[in-house]
Amino acid sequence: MRYRRTLLGLLILILFTGVSGHGQTPASATNYYQHGINNFERGDLDGALQDYTRAIEISSRLFPAKRSQKSPLSGANAFDSAAADRITVIDPFTARAYTNRGIVFLHKGDVDGAIADFDQAIRINSGLAEAYLGRGVARRKKGDLKDARADFDRALLINPRLSEAYNDRADVRLDTGDVDGAFADLNRALTLRPRFAETYYQLGYARIAKHDFDNAIAEFNRAIQFNPKMAWAYQGLGTAWMHKGEVEHAIIDFDRALELNPKLAVAYLNRGLAWLLQGKDAKAQKDFEQCLLIQPDLKADLEKRIELAKELRSKKP
Repeated sequence: MRYRRTLLGLLILILFTGVSGHGQTPASATNYYQHGINNFERGDLDGALQDYTRAIEISSRLFPAKRSQKSPLSGANAFDSAAADRITVIDPFTARAYTNRGIVFLHKGDVDGAIADFDQAIRINSGLAEAYLGRGVARRKKGDLKDARADFDRALLINPRLSEAYNDRADVRLDTGDVDGAFADLNRALTLRPRFAETYYQLGYARIAKHDFDNAIAEFNRAIQFNPKMAWAYQGLGTAWMHKGEVEHAIIDFDRALELNPKLAVAYLNRGLAWLLQGKDAKAQKDFEQCLLIQPDLKADLEKRIELAKELRSKKP
């Protein structure tokens, strides 16, 4: 199983640029929109949700409803799709607010809420590439690789220079075993952003899929060159060393990954496997426990990997 991080953190940066400056957008809506950006950057996801919701309310209007009926957009919960037909959009700006709010939902782990917001953004503006990009990421998180791929294709049809869509489509291609297609997308992404660490990181995993471990190490090192604090790149580097049988070297890189990000569950998992291969069972167990404390859903995969590591260790002379 491959572990690669999603590029959601980059999507929000794209959406912050080129915010609608249409005269019909109320100043209060754009103010809430900017507050949402600021809250997101501070890590205040609930505050960002509330701000984007207010921006949406102000730049839209609802058909008349009973006075006692609460606005379906007034809370910070997932969008009520049943209310979509009651909305009359008065400004295309609203589509961007929905898209940004969808990204916040993704960061909070509410994938269905995110998809509902991306759907609404696309209903308002079917030419908004970033909305398809965000929905593709959400669909991939749900395991819907076919529709995720379709969304990334659509995003690139609208904007062929949207480099993050090439990165995300490459992930889907790797998920489905299309390694050559992933290389094509990642190389295209590099022509658009040649110093983007994430792309080199993904290339490292594509090299691993090809069993080209030396070049995988080179790719991860390039990622680190452009982003020395990228914990996931050290995690990938350690994984490549593990494939080469260089367990001690791998542990050094897993240590560095965890220094940079103490909550990186897969680094605990892989370092634990490295300790296990060295016969240091107590250290391995401690790492496995920490891994599951952070990310319990890795339990089944961890158990399989422990068995494989024990079989490998038993075959050593």
